[in-house]
Formats: sequence, C-alpha cells, structure tokens
Amino acid sequence: MFGFEKIDLGFSFNAIFFFVGLIILAAYSIYVYRFTLPPVSKAKRFILTLLRSLALIFLLFIFFEPVLTLAKKNILTPINLFFFDNSKSIKIDDGTNRADRIKDLMQQTKSSSINGKKQFFSFGLSVSLINEDSLDMINFSETVTDFAKIFTNINQTENNIASITIISDGVITEGSTPIYSAEKLGIPVFTVGIGDSTKKNDIEIKNVINNEFIYAETPTTILATILNKGFSGKSSQISLYENSQLIEQKSLVLDASGVNSISFDYTPIQSGEKKLTLRISNQDGESTFLNNQKVFYINVLSNKINVLLLAGSPSADLTFIKNSLSVDQNLKVNTLTQISAGTFLEQNPKAKLDSADIIYLIEFPSNATSEEFVTQLSNKLENNNTPFFLLLSGEVDLNKLNRISNLLPFSVQMIDKNYLQVQPDVQLSELANPVLQNNLISDWNNLPPISQPIVSLTLKPESKLVAKVRINNQPRNNPLIVSRSLGSKRSLAVIGKDIWKWKLQTATKNLTLFDNFIFSSTRWLNAPDDQKKVRIKTSKKIYSSGELVEFFAQVYDESFNPVNDAEVKLQINTRDFKEELNLSSVGNGLYEGSFSSTTNGDYVFNGSATVNGKYLGDDKGAFNVGDVDIEMIDSRMNYEFLNLLATQTNGKYFNSDQYEELLNYLNRINASASKEKLIASEIRLWSDEWLLIIVTLLFATEWFIRKRSGML
Repeated sequence: MFGFEKIDLGFSFNAIFFFVGLIILAAYSIYVYRFTLPPVSKAKRFILTLLRSLALIFLLFIFFEPVLTLAKKNILTPINLFFFDNSKSIKIDDGTNRADRIKDLMQQTKSSSINGKKQFFSFGLSVSLINEDSLDMINFSETVTDFAKIFTNINQTENNIASITIISDGVITEGSTPIYSAEKLGIPVFTVGIGDSTKKNDIEIKNVINNEFIYAETPTTILATILNKGFSGKSSQISLYENSQLIEQKSLVLDASGVNSISFDYTPIQSGEKKLTLRISNQDGESTFLNNQKVFYINVLSNKINVLLLAGSPSADLTFIKNSLSVDQNLKVNTLTQISAGTFLEQNPKAKLDSADIIYLIEFPSNATSEEFVTQLSNKLENNNTPFFLLLSGEVDLNKLNRISNLLPFSVQMIDKNYLQVQPDVQLSELANPVLQNNLISDWNNLPPISQPIVSLTLKPESKLVAKVRINNQPRNNPLIVSRSLGSKRSLAVIGKDIWKWKLQTATKNLTLFDNFIFSSTRWLNAPDDQKKVRIKTSKKIYSSGELVEFFAQVYDESFNPVNDAEVKLQINTRDFKEELNLSSVGNGLYEGSFSSTTNGDYVFNGSATVNGKYLGDDKGAFNVGDVDIEMIDSRMNYEFLNLLATQTNGKYFNSDQYEELLNYLNRINASASKEKLIASEIRLWSDEWLLIIVTLLFATEWFIRKRSGML
C-alpha cells in the first residue's frame, strides 16, 4: 500500500479506550448542538457539531500519544570489494613481474561481469577508493603496508557486502595482523598471492632485545637473533655501531638450524637517546642485503644521580641518611650543613644546589637560612621540577618553607617546637607503594618512636597518605609519611625527626628497613618523567625514504589541564636539512603535524609550546629516515598469512594464475547474496505541531461561527 510493506498506528494506552473516548466525545458534540439559542439552521448545527467533534477527537488523539510506523522493503544488491596492494614491495624484482601482474588483474576484474556491484580500493599506509576508470593511477608508492586498515571502516550493517578480495604479497610492515577483526565482520575474505613464496637463500637480523632505559657508564647486554637459509657453516662478521662509530665486532658461524643468537656488551658514555645499528656482513647469493642491518634507539640515563642533603644543622638524621645513600654506586651524595646565619660547613653551596637531581631537606630551611639561598632553592625546585624529600621538624622556619608551599604535599598552618613520640601506622591501601617496598607491614609497626612536632597541616587532594601515627600504641589521624606526584613534580615528606632510630630498631632484627626506605624514596623521586607539561613524539623511530613523518604533542598548563590554544613549534634538523613545523590543535590538549623528506639520515627535533607568549615547556627527540626501507626487506610472498586470513573468514586462497576461477566463484556466491532489508520509520504524531495548529483552528472557527450567529 503506497509502496509501504507495513503501516501501523500505535498508542501509548489501550486502543479500546481511545475508541470509547471517540464515541463519547462525538456524542457530547451532537448533544451540545441538538438545540441552540437562538435557533440556527440544521446545516449550521451540523458544521458546528463537526468542528467541535474533530477538535475534541484530535485533542484525545494527542493525549494517547499516537505513533505511526511505516515499513518499506529494500532489495540490497551484493557488493564485492577488491583491495589491491599499492606498496613499494610490489616493485621487488623476484621474477614474477608483480606490478604488471596486479595491473592485469585489475583490468580483468574491471571487464568481468560479476553479479552485483564492484568497488576498487588501493591500500598501503591507508585505504583509498579508486574509480573504475582510474585504475591506471595506482603506482605502488606506499611506504608501508597496513592490512588492519582494510577492515577498520567496513560496515556490513549498512551495505550488503558479499565478499572481500585482497590482491597482495601478504607482507605486513605496519599495524597488527587483522585475523581477529576480519573474522568479526562475518564476510568471506578471498586472497590472491602476488610474488614468489619460495624461501630464498638469505641472512636476516630478525630481532634485537635490549633494556629500554640504561645508565651511562653502566654495561648492558644487547641480544640479537640471526636467521639464515642456505648459509650454514659460513662465517660472518656482525658489528654494533652507535651512530656511525663502531662499538664492537664479532665473528659468527651460521648454524645449520638456521638460527643464531649473539650478544654484545654495550657501555654508553653519555646520557641521552642513542641510535644503535647492528650489521652483519653480506654473503654472495643472498636474495637481499636490506635485512642485513637493524636500527633501534635506546634511552641512556645519567650514570650518577646527584643527591644534595640540605640540613638546617648537624644531626644524626643527616649522618644516617648520608651513610645509607653513599652505599649506592649510582648516587653522588653532596651535603650542605647550615652552621650559622648564611654560612654552610661545606664549600660551593650554589654549585651543589645547581647540579642536584634530588634534594633532601633535613629540618631545612631554618631561621639561619638566608633569604637569598631560599630564593635559589625555590627557583631550583620550581623551574627544574627537581624532586625533593622533606624531614619536617619544629626547627623549620615556616615563613621560609612557605616559599615552596605550592610544591609541598600539604599546606602548613602552624609548627610548634613541642614534640610527641609517635610510631608509624602504615595504611593497608599503601602496602604496594614503591617507597615502602621490600618491607612487611609488621616491620613498620614495630619501629621505635620518633619525635613529631605538634603541627597543623592540610593534605593536598593529589597527595597520598602513606602512613599515619600511633601514640602509645593507639592509632591517630596525624599524618607521618606523605607523598605527592603532580605531573613532573614529585615530593615526599616525613613529618618528624630522629628517623635515624629506625636504623637501630631491633624489634624484628630487620636492620635494612631504614636503608630500604631511603633507597626506595630516592628511586621513586628519580623515576623517569612520564607526565611533562609538553610531550612531543613521532609515530615511530624508523621511516622509509619519502614516508610521512607524523608528530604528536600533548600540552598542559601548571595544573595539568589540557591547553587547546597553544602555539607548538618544531625545529627539525639533520646534517643537510632544516625545517620549521607548526603543529595544529585537534582539541583536548592534543596537537599533530607531519612532514615528508627524501633526504635520508638521522634527524633531531626540538619543540616548544607557548600561550600568548608565555612559555609552557619543551621536548625533543630523534628519528631516522632512509637507513632501512622496510617495504623492500622481505622479498618473499607471505603465503602463510594470506592463506590463514582466507581460511579463518570462510574464504579461499588463490594463486594469481587462478584469478578467473576466483571471479567465477564470486559469481556463484553472489547469486544467492541479495538481501531484503526492512527499513522502518516511526512518526510521533502527538509531538507534531501541525496537530496543535489544526485543533486551534477548529476551535477558532467554531467560536467565530457561534459569535456571528449570536450564540452564547
């Protein structure tokens, strides 16, 4: 009826009540106009009765919230999707003329009379729709091959996709293996292999295992796995380079099993991000030399962490903390001990402060600390995000301490020089806290008492209460150990003094608790910074020549709220190349940008973010272009992947010379692939403004006729 498969009118209440109400309202309207004053003609009474009846019925109609449902049947024609590999690996010369073969298959697909529709796509870094008349525009220039992108945007619910056909060499150089996502679609995937699947004689550095973060001047092991086919018993030289400098070279006899493992001892001299390269010597008869090297990056941290102990006066706490820290060979411990107004026991206070990576404030600053040094300390902690440990006692000058109040884990209102004797009461929720590692809660709860000043303070929302106190074995709410981590700022505070007593505790014969606490605190304070206000990185470290280099940035303000209107600028440099790049905001504090270069080499970038001229922060990094052309490394067609993808999705694998057989197969499955789709739409009549307009016009017309007739 009217082209609709189904027309239905529904009410929010039982329809019987609607029809009963309809009869009552119609009868009421007839009754009202049975007699009129003054009397009018029958025709006029009929019109008035009709107007009143229709107006009341429409009002009743609105009250019952009617919904009109219209259902229409659509015939969905089957669609066949063809994806052709447009990556550079198709240009590999393996004797099968890959590029020409793909173009032949494209023309064959175009001229075939497959039931249903055909859509053509190219894929590599991304997936692009190709017009059937523009198939010759495919040029095999994509720098990577990402199979997962094929299945990302396919929506089977909107279209009747009968099949997916992928024509490729099956080598994935970007993204994940899409077997699971392809299975979820429920669409058969047919794969056509391009290239030679025969395993050729070759040597390959398959993978490299190393620590991501290591210390300068500290040896580390780099482990490489070497694969070979056809070269067992041959001798090769494998070398490790840092940038272009040879670090170590070893001889290797290739194993008959096809797998060798070899390790290198690497000791970086300086901190920073380092580019390392493993190269194995070429052998005559290899199918390709491109996989004979592996480039990777590691982060080298400073070998010596400078720890500065700032003490308001000589004390046992200072001595014990210094002795504990001095055991760690990766720490360089300096002290500055206040002995009088503006005077320290040690020399070069400013130089020691400037070089500090971590600062311990032991009952510091005191009344004797000069305002000039407090300013230097405040600038050091604020501008360099230097983490610090605070031992808070009544000897601390509150006014001077409040110069760094925004960095403290609490707000201090008052400190008294009277003390309570307290023991730790570690919170159960903090047992996994890194500053308490390597010790049991019973060890902490059996420590001897220390002196805690009577203090009035308020913890900040982002702070963690690690331990409260017990007084005479009774738990109290007074905080004892508090930590704070906000972005790149870290601090840890012990509200008390005489913690040296924890070193001499004998309750559990565990004499390492104090040392463990100091070591763990230092490690936590020096943890790699994962939340800088400005973070800029590339999508990966190694790019092929001409490949798009993508930059991503995150920008936050002092409170780590996203900044959307920042100006983010990059300086990109290599030996013979320099370029500036502005990143664009994409919202929520995120920025992106990209550039492409055919100049091969190592690149470094430095970026900064500003808002209205105000500096927010900066970041830097490195990447490489062209040392490795990832698309040209693997010259063998990956038959195993293509066959598995087809099998797992109820499809089928075909060789390129079986393409005619594939097209015939698609014709057969398309014969039964047409679908009927019922498209239903609901119209909420009760919310339609036209109904209200009609009711108003009906009542207005009735009122007008009554007035013209002199009726009440």
